[in-house]
Amino acid sequence: DVQLVESGGGSVQAGGSLRLACVVTGYTYSAYCFAYFRQAPGKECEGVARIYHGGVSTSYADSVKGRFTISQNRAKNTAKRTVYLQMDSLKPEDTAMYYCASGLGTWSYWGQGTQVTVS
Repeated sequence: DVQLVESGGGSVQAGGSLRLACVVTGYTYSAYCFAYFRQAPGKECEGVARIYHGGVSTSYADSVKGRFTISQNRAKNTAKRTVYLQMDSLKPEDTAMYYCASGLGTWSYWGQGTQVTVS
């Protein structure tokens, strides 16, 4: 089974940085694309960043463009991936629960979420 485990959330002051990590195990082609989503209380879930085509292509929400960077690495000869979200110049409006997701055509696999709080 494909499993996603996130880490790296926390509390930071405005202008600071955090890096989220999502370890993906049991990787198969059905988990080809990776993304981070976030959801703040009372707001809809928002797609933040996406990476696909083996890490060659990325896309970002306008609200984070230029501040967030998504990347991935792959351990050789294993069905394991790690997907990172580097978040710089954080703003209070970035406060949310952040989720890692994976899939092909649809986001079939989700992590448990990690809280990011910017004050």
